Amino acid sequence: MLNTFKALFTSDEILRGNFGVEREGLRVGVKGELSRNKHPKVFGNKIMNPYITTDFSESQLELITPVFNTSKEVYDFLNALYDIVALEIGDEYIWPESMPCIIPDDREIPIATFCKCKQGEEARAYREELLRKYGGKIQLISGIHYNFSLDDDVLNKLYENSSKKEDFKTFKDNLYLKIVRNYLRYRWLLIYLLGSTGVVHSSYKGECLKKLDNISQGAYSCEGIVSYRNSDCGYGNRVTLFADYTSTREYVNSLKRFINDGLIQSPKEFYSSVRPKGKNPNKILESLLNEGIQYLEYRSIDINPFSKGGISLEDLEFLELFNLYLLFKEESNYKDWQIDGLENQKNIARNGGLDIELIRDGEKVSKVQWGLEILNEIRDINHILNLGKGELIDAQIEKIKDYKKTNTYRFIELVKEKGYIDSHLDLSKKYKKEAYVKRFNLKGFEDMELSTQILMKEAIKRGIKFEVLDRDDNFISLEKNGKLEYIKQATKTSVDNYATVLAMNNKVVTKKILDKKDVRVPKGEEFTSIDESIRRIEKYVNLPVVIKPKSTNFGLGISIFPDGGGKEELTKALDFAFSKDNTVLIEEFIKGKEFRFLVIGDKVSGILHRVPANVKGDGKHTIEELIEIKNKDSLRGKGYKTPLEKIEIDTSVLLYLKNHNRDIYTVLKEGEEVFLRENSNISTGGDSIDFTDVIPNRFKEIAIKSAKSIGAKICGVDMVIEDYTDERSNYGIIELNFNPAIHIHSYPYEGKERNVAKDILNLLGFKESQCD
Repeated sequence: MLNTFKALFTSDEILRGNFGVEREGLRVGVKGELSRNKHPKVFGNKIMNPYITTDFSESQLELITPVFNTSKEVYDFLNALYDIVALEIGDEYIWPESMPCIIPDDREIPIATFCKCKQGEEARAYREELLRKYGGKIQLISGIHYNFSLDDDVLNKLYENSSKKEDFKTFKDNLYLKIVRNYLRYRWLLIYLLGSTGVVHSSYKGECLKKLDNISQGAYSCEGIVSYRNSDCGYGNRVTLFADYTSTREYVNSLKRFINDGLIQSPKEFYSSVRPKGKNPNKILESLLNEGIQYLEYRSIDINPFSKGGISLEDLEFLELFNLYLLFKEESNYKDWQIDGLENQKNIARNGGLDIELIRDGEKVSKVQWGLEILNEIRDINHILNLGKGELIDAQIEKIKDYKKTNTYRFIELVKEKGYIDSHLDLSKKYKKEAYVKRFNLKGFEDMELSTQILMKEAIKRGIKFEVLDRDDNFISLEKNGKLEYIKQATKTSVDNYATVLAMNNKVVTKKILDKKDVRVPKGEEFTSIDESIRRIEKYVNLPVVIKPKSTNFGLGISIFPDGGGKEELTKALDFAFSKDNTVLIEEFIKGKEFRFLVIGDKVSGILHRVPANVKGDGKHTIEELIEIKNKDSLRGKGYKTPLEKIEIDTSVLLYLKNHNRDIYTVLKEGEEVFLRENSNISTGGDSIDFTDVIPNRFKEIAIKSAKSIGAKICGVDMVIEDYTDERSNYGIIELNFNPAIHIHSYPYEGKERNVAKDILNLLGFKESQCD
């Protein structure tokens, strides 16, 4: 089959598949104890959320990625889920490892609760039976479930180039069953390479703990351990069960026998280290028979404590190679392969760090020798198929040769140094801090506009499925409970009609509509010719005015003269404005502070005051150096991928400084603040300051009235208020903005962060999940 692959597929096609991960993890308190708090309400109905739910315990998270075609996408999304959850659980943390934290007695472990519906009641009853049968502590062991299937095009082409002695479903099932059988034979190697559970806490108790040594405060281990989770101390059925993997039908029949004999209550309770999975998770056995095997689930992978998401990208990429090895490796006729496979699993899990022997087809073989043979075969596959993963394989070879390079050994040493609880909590705190620093980004989608990332993150929290339709255009779809919405750039939605959009893009039309509704707007004129505007400029000399293009955004082409300007300055401003648009406005300058009101539906979701790009002196650095220092803030970037934009030193900045008797080499005094531009746009390096809670209600009502006047459901209202502390103060609406950026309200430079995305989802009709 290896030669067939080489002849039929490119390396990119071979590495392309369908991948997903389910990562479990305990929520813990600040002292490392199991949380007793409910699953956060922000994640909605546990049964309905496809991304964030619970496993056995209310405190046991389960993070589920969608199916992706590459391991990198899976890795990024899993880390995105971690970040989302870590920032929504208050002062709690996500335990970074598979073996549990400080856990109470069984009767105090909070079993997951669900809605009062048939599906919810069945889920609760299943967990109660597991508690009765196995106890609660063992249920808190968490892990990584890795889901994998071959690319559809690969499967179809393989079938077309086969003898076609069977139908496609049987052909596909037989391929997957071969992988399953080989996984059970060679899983020991994966357990050794990806094992991370070499320590148990004293609260875990049980017979297992009696056989271990105390290595640090609260920590128990033994020499040579690789994975307690995959040992007798870990999770497994009460009796040893060997399913029949000869065919899909035989596999289904063997599980039915286990159920009929009362050994398990459902297929879900068959705790094999690998599971063939069907299309319908609610009718597992029927689905396998009717539609065949859709994918495989590997269940023997420990959570990697050194990777925030629980599994590293290198781990995922090695699994791709391991999958190919299992597919290509010829099987022997040795009849007791399942017995030996299980024995090897337990031996490597408990003693893998020692110089042990395993059983291969009934014969003893050195762990190192067999491991190197397998990895060298994988290296041959990599070479023949030109997959470019040589360094990755070399790293695994080093682990086989030296136990001290495994995750298990590294973590045991960390626990010896810091103790069981502190070693875990230090990692959890580190990962939570990393999540906060990049809280505005959605991992894996950083190339998209920040406002779109924020909306997608909120959708994920609430269990709304998303699809990126056009990445460059920031066009996505959201779907839940049969409701489907198409959204561009976070705020271009179905709730605003086309006429409203056109009106907001035309500043003259906007002013006329608002004026008719008795909303104050600045007086002014419209010019379509630069010659005409220059001829009539005399009347505006030395008057406070604003000169701006008719239809541009982001402050492009705008010049502001709060104290008036001479004819030459106004003429230059007209020339600048006409370079951005064919029509230019000259308007009166309204005195006061400018605020951006974000109106969503019938409410103001946020109010910002935007401060022009600025720096504050320290008596040491030049303006140029201060700009460089300020630009290092993680909130600043380029292209609307961060909440704030970097300050660019361009012609406008140089001219502004010159007009104020400074240049970029000026050293400012301690505390001296200097503006760098006239306009206050965030897009040109300005600062955003939240004023939502201090602006009087009168101005909020005016903003809402302005949006309704033009028929807008989502609208950015730019308002100048002479004295924002006085409800009777003079004001003026500068303009209305279609497609307002939400990231500036979500993550302001100063002030409270606003969950604007939630308001957009509510406006679109995505309400909290309810049971059927």
